[in-house]
Amino acid sequence: MALPKFEPPHSEPDHPSDGANAPDAGWKRARVAPSLQDVYRSVPVSGGNFLRKLLAFAGPGYLVAVGYMDPGNWATDLAGGSRFGYTLLSIVLLSNLMAVLLQGLASKLGIATGRDLAQACRDHYPRPVAIALWILCEGAIAACDLAEVIGSAIALNLLFHLPIAIGVIVTGFDVLILLGLQHRGVRVLEALVVTLIATIGICFLFQIILSRPDMAQVARGFLPTKDLVSNGDMLYLAIGILGATVMPHNLYLHSSIVQTRRYQETADGRREAVTFAFFDSTIALTFAFFINAAILIIAAATFHTTGHAEVAEIQDAHKLLTPLLGAGASTAFALALLASGQNSTLTGTLAGQIVMEGFLNVRLRPWLRRLITRGIAIVPAAIVAIMYGESGTAKLIVLSQVILSLQLSFAVFPLVAFTSDRTKMGDLVNPAWLKFLAWAAAIVIAALNGWLLVSTVHQWMS
Repeated sequence: MALPKFEPPHSEPDHPSDGANAPDAGWKRARVAPSLQDVYRSVPVSGGNFLRKLLAFAGPGYLVAVGYMDPGNWATDLAGGSRFGYTLLSIVLLSNLMAVLLQGLASKLGIATGRDLAQACRDHYPRPVAIALWILCEGAIAACDLAEVIGSAIALNLLFHLPIAIGVIVTGFDVLILLGLQHRGVRVLEALVVTLIATIGICFLFQIILSRPDMAQVARGFLPTKDLVSNGDMLYLAIGILGATVMPHNLYLHSSIVQTRRYQETADGRREAVTFAFFDSTIALTFAFFINAAILIIAAATFHTTGHAEVAEIQDAHKLLTPLLGAGASTAFALALLASGQNSTLTGTLAGQIVMEGFLNVRLRPWLRRLITRGIAIVPAAIVAIMYGESGTAKLIVLSQVILSLQLSFAVFPLVAFTSDRTKMGDLVNPAWLKFLAWAAAIVIAALNGWLLVSTVHQWMS
């Protein structure tokens, strides 16, 4: 069946009070063809009851949730659990709430304006600013992809004893999977991602059962304590968890893939689509919250209680799980890591395509764009793996998280500004209470990531 062809929107809104029906209203440039045009509006959602519509909208949120459980998050969760027990669970919860808020805004932007975040930046800011934002975003995607490639390579090393350098190269070929899936439609890609998420969840559920955590302490861990501020080391790790959770490329990704649904392009249709997209992302991010919390809980129950308080490396955690919980736990850990890395590389490659098309309005062949994205990540990872081995790859993961922290605010602030502008969003503009929460979250994230960046650089220099 032929996909719906994109047609430029009418210049006049369907309803005088609904600026969202006039996608060019409030923008300096006219709307152009959407990113990922081969799957644009390819999933029908009209008709049926609430559950049927919820299932029709389900999918984009899971592609986004992948970024919240990628290998880059594992180090901070492992370090937090092994050093401070269950205390930092409150930070994992706060990070997830911020993620729910920001991803909800990203999906709303895409539905209300017909633009993804990259296109919105291009259509609002002067060209030099848009180019600068594009370069920053490409750097963030490359950094995130770097952590995912290394994480997958470490998993292959743990499972099959492949050298890290060989694992990096093998991981690079997963782009061929994405190329094949893209031709089969977005639903097939979403099904694969959900399957991998389920694999990760089952592996961690198995490890939690083996580790037998103190559930009373787990519950207390979700309540913030004054130690989070008074203890400098704990504060540093808390900020690291916050900084590594919200990924900038996920905001670009979500604002685009939500447009794969063929909702009614009317005021009521868009409003309904915003509601169901929010349900989708919130449910999916709840699974991501479970994964991140599970990593920290397992580290607390297994390492902290046995005196292994300095476990921060993924390889060290795997080695210790076997004598403490048995070979099955360490195998499940490595399998979850492999699923996490593969999942993240698939969605990261899609995000790279969206960002290039959105900021530059350039349409490269998908296979070429994805090969470029993979090469940017694989080349430095392979060089470091060959020259320095496992210790070098661990440092490279830390560096990738610092780069992500630096770029995050350059995505969050435009997103909050656009969705708070009535001339751009019409009746779907953020209400006053949501504006307050969104700006508060943006400022907190910027301040904490700035502090983390300065502290990390200071540590390296000293």
